Amino acid sequence: MHYILFYEATAGYLERRAEFREEHLQLAWQAVDRGELVLGGAFANPVDGAAIVFQGDSPEVAERFARADPYVVNGLVKSWYVREWSTVAGWLAATPLRPGAAGS
Repeated sequence: MHYILFYEATAGYLERRAEFREEHLQLAWQAVDRGELVLGGAFANPVDGAAIVFQGDSPEVAERFARADPYVVNGLVKSWYVREWSTVAGWLAATPLRPGAAGS
């Protein structure tokens, strides 16, 4: 199953991000290496938040990441939440569903 972690950034996010970016990226790439984090990054124009896609058996993998993320711990993220994402199309879909399949 996939889960999306959504971040809402504080007003000073861009100004403060550099201070914590290396630690944040280290945490992210460790999650990639464990096969948990699929894709992530900040929203652009405006930079007011981010989305990070995880795969796992429960939302805990994304929640654990958020609780440890230096952007969250140090107040750059105003709020965060995790949504389960039922992926059905694409090479990485958790439950691929092709046209013409039974039950589609």
